[in-house]
Amino acid sequence: MSWQYILFDLDGTLTDPEEGITKAVAFALARQGIDIPDRSVLRPFIGPPLRRSFMNRYGFSAEQAEQAVADYREYFGQTGIFENKIYDGIPELLGKLKEAGKSVALATCKPHPYAKRILDHFEITPYFDLIAGSEFDGTRGEKAEVVGYALERLAIQNLSQAVMIGDREDDMNGAKANQIYAVGVLYGYGPRKELETAGADIVVEDVTELAEILL
Repeated sequence: MSWQYILFDLDGTLTDPEEGITKAVAFALARQGIDIPDRSVLRPFIGPPLRRSFMNRYGFSAEQAEQAVADYREYFGQTGIFENKIYDGIPELLGKLKEAGKSVALATCKPHPYAKRILDHFEITPYFDLIAGSEFDGTRGEKAEVVGYALERLAIQNLSQAVMIGDREDDMNGAKANQIYAVGVLYGYGPRKELETAGADIVVEDVTELAEILL
């Protein structure tokens, strides 16, 4: 396949945010009186929209979930945002995509200001033609909305030229909802079964294999 428009998820695809996200979730849960001795149980929060995760996993009401998101951001916006690592080979891959004349976009459910700060922190912002994220008020809170917004902003005429790359079912669902190709990566947080069940067209093991299919 030869795609011109490459859309990347952020968490679990470009960077490994486990420390910062799980600490922020634990902070928010503690505010609700819920103690988390082992933060590894919070890994499922990496990827899906936060409000939905708090409601589905802890039975929060919509109002409780809103408060939990606010508490999460109190920790994440100051500290957790930088408790993050970029995956080996990602900067090099992004550079090669730009050299090849590809249009590269970020499509994340993370609020746009956070996403921009993370790309700036890892010095990869110049590789991106577009940073598409959610807003703090919940606008574009679902992945399908973010992907659709990115495709619209990129003014893509032929959807067969676009691909979405991510590590969770939300990424695959977002691609399928917008009728574009979906590539799942196994070095992030979603297992193969999750990605394939959600409609991944291709699943790759690592960044090297991802580079092979994109270039």
